Amino acid sequence: MSLRTRLFNIYWTLRSAIVPTLRYSQYSYEESLKRYVGTSVEWVEIGCGHSILPSWRANEERQLVKTCKAIFGIDYDLPSLKAHRNITKKLRGDVTKLPFRSEAFDLVTANMVVEHLDNPDEQFREISRILKPKGVFLFHTPNAYGYGVILSKLVPEWLKGKLIYLLEGREEHDVFPTHYKANTESQVKALAQANGFEILQLDLIPTDAIFAMFPPLAAVELLWIRLLMTQPFRNLRTNMIVALRKAT
Repeated sequence: MSLRTRLFNIYWTLRSAIVPTLRYSQYSYEESLKRYVGTSVEWVEIGCGHSILPSWRANEERQLVKTCKAIFGIDYDLPSLKAHRNITKKLRGDVTKLPFRSEAFDLVTANMVVEHLDNPDEQFREISRILKPKGVFLFHTPNAYGYGVILSKLVPEWLKGKLIYLLEGREEHDVFPTHYKANTESQVKALAQANGFEILQLDLIPTDAIFAMFPPLAAVELLWIRLLMTQPFRNLRTNMIVALRKAT
């Protein structure tokens, strides 16, 4: 058994003792996604990277892709795009100018992408343009008031890639600049109103500990996460899952 596996086993033991009801936010996002994917749905994954869901949910991702009528993936990073496992119709492009006709899609999704948008007002408008009336824009992103974002802003850029690799096992070439311009509840509401969306879902949720690989830190972090799960600390939860519906 590797050291990493042993450390994770310690973390799961701590988590089950301190916050037994905690769920990884990606599972919550997957549940939301399944509500909007159907046999008649034409779907675009924005910033599709090399997967829609985490790698260990590859089978579930394949089933989702098979369920919809059609799916396109778009990303500016060509190596990530080429590595995508399940989307065959892939385009390199910018969210600011999407290469699709107006009112073409029922669903647009973005999993941990909105935090990278540098001009969300223009980019939300472009997403609205390609959605059919009553089409849905679903996204999962960090909450700018969460401790993860606050800590990340304190870390020098040259060190971020190395820390992310240590904490998450994600390679440095898979780390991109963040802007957090659409990452608070108030920002999302303002962007929705300005771009013809109504809010179907705006959930602030916690997720697993950042410092899972370091048991003493993880124990303290899990105690904080337990507080975040109470209503008074709702605005400080780490992640957001948002569903916006385009007006008719």
